[in-house]
Amino acid sequence: MCGEFEIRELPLMLKSVHDKVEAFLKANGLRMEKVDEYAAVYALGEEEILAGGGLAGDTIKCVAVCDALRGSGMGAKLISYLVCKAAAKGHSSVKVFTKPDNQSIFTSLGFKALAASPHAVFMENGSELDDYCRQLRVLRREGTCGIIVMNANPFTKGHRYVVEQSAKRVDHLYVMVVREDQSRFSYEERRAMVTYGCSDLKNVTVCDGSRYAVSADTFPTYFLKRIDDATDEQIILDLNLFARHLAPALGASVRFVGSEPIDELTRRYNQLMQEMLPEQGIAVVEIERLRLPSLEKDTFGSARSPLQVMGQHVPALPESDGDEVVSASRVRQYVDARRFLAAASIAYPTTIPFIIAELATEALHDEIDTTPKPGLVDKADNGAHDDMDYPMMYRSIRALRPYFVRLARCGFQSALPSFGEINAIGLEAEQAMFHSTHGVNTYKGALFSMGLAIVAAAHTYFNTQTIEHDALRRDIAALAVQFPVAKGTHGEEVLACHQVAGARACACEAYPKLFEVWLPFFASHFSDPYCFHKTLLLIMSTLDDTNLFYRGGAQAVERIRARSAALLDDFSIEGLEQFNRQMISDHLSPGGSADMLSLTSFIHSLH
Repeated sequence: MCGEFEIRELPLMLKSVHDKVEAFLKANGLRMEKVDEYAAVYALGEEEILAGGGLAGDTIKCVAVCDALRGSGMGAKLISYLVCKAAAKGHSSVKVFTKPDNQSIFTSLGFKALAASPHAVFMENGSELDDYCRQLRVLRREGTCGIIVMNANPFTKGHRYVVEQSAKRVDHLYVMVVREDQSRFSYEERRAMVTYGCSDLKNVTVCDGSRYAVSADTFPTYFLKRIDDATDEQIILDLNLFARHLAPALGASVRFVGSEPIDELTRRYNQLMQEMLPEQGIAVVEIERLRLPSLEKDTFGSARSPLQVMGQHVPALPESDGDEVVSASRVRQYVDARRFLAAASIAYPTTIPFIIAELATEALHDEIDTTPKPGLVDKADNGAHDDMDYPMMYRSIRALRPYFVRLARCGFQSALPSFGEINAIGLEAEQAMFHSTHGVNTYKGALFSMGLAIVAAAHTYFNTQTIEHDALRRDIAALAVQFPVAKGTHGEEVLACHQVAGARACACEAYPKLFEVWLPFFASHFSDPYCFHKTLLLIMSTLDDTNLFYRGGAQAVERIRARSAALLDDFSIEGLEQFNRQMISDHLSPGGSADMLSLTSFIHSLH
């Protein structure tokens, strides 16, 4: 409570409240941005918003003060309120974008301007930028130094080419990886890709990225009405911050960029860079992007054809009459289309393990997203499980992802890695999974089968630059036999009671049913929106699923096999939903079949 005014926190999840805030911002020349929370100033007993501001992490956004409150001090009280809220959440440094008209309010509260454009100013009340620049100064080298800022999502042959050509033109080159985690590959993965991909270039240093270069912080758009104006304002702010702080910290006098024939926004960024930076003593050198012969329509099967992946339309890849610029977006398109060999053909070699890990992750997503499924967790229900649900499964996949990368890198060598190497990574992955689920076993079986396939795929590709099924199967079997027979497991109990092969035995035989039955079926139905549903039913009708044997015994397994086969012959979603209800009632879950569906999807994407 402040005199005749009060500050209220507004529940933006209510549409009526959200609309009211949006209207208030619009009336003050601002646009609504995503925020975690929003606070507003009201006159006592009134319902008209007089001032407002939101928090997104440690950034104050959507700040507006109506004319009636100018000079009242309430704007400063509101900002102080938001700063305290941020501090309570552990943020020692708070950032803000605001109109130049509001700069004095923030200056009075200890904020300092870091960068400016004609219609915006970026401010901070802590020492985070100073601390980051101190880290950069440690990296400074003598001579003429240049810098490249890249997202590398993922790192391609094109990125490597630009780095090589740039490094030839300076005594030392810095590569700064965009830190913002809004890309397909995480910042940690992208930085690792660039580091591995440039490790042989002696005059190249890969820098830690920050929130001060090409990030959501340096690209404000919420306070401008027209997107074309917003784009230029964002770029000017970002470049101003670079020229005033980052380049001087590194002693960089040249900024290199790749030519941009595809992306309009990046092309505009390059254009403004060439106009602005030379005025501040920084030369801009544009490197012509690497081009490769365009891919023939049938080079990668249906790579250019529209696909249905998990019932979602994947657009056809664009045609080209001539050479094509090597781009990360093209790699991502191939990953979306589950075309590993096409993606690998333009990714830099050290990026290959990351693409393999991404496809393995996507295969797990394919399975969990398949809805409905009989007895299994999906988007609709928890199946026959009372200890896990869809969000938990997704947390598990996120927890496993870094270890998929490590397994792929472990296999990406001329010799097969040892049991000790693989097992050590697997045990760490298992602990990370259990940590994410508070002890619930969501993917232990999938970790074993998928882990073997990841290592084998990376090893096979490293040696042959392709992944033929015979070679892949040999590697899977060679890896599996190194693992001892598990003791005290449900699988061992099922083997003793029913004499059926468990996960290890199937892997030692290199999954004959998968390669001979399930994979050909999956490939022939890949454009079918119900491909995953039908392949799961095929697997359930033919697999000795130890989960089902353990829960229901041999009679239940035979009954489920017969029903799966019948539903596959006369498929319908209604029939699948009825099957699911029965499995839930019987407390039966075909977890082994789910693991094999993921593995089938993964291996299909490799070939």
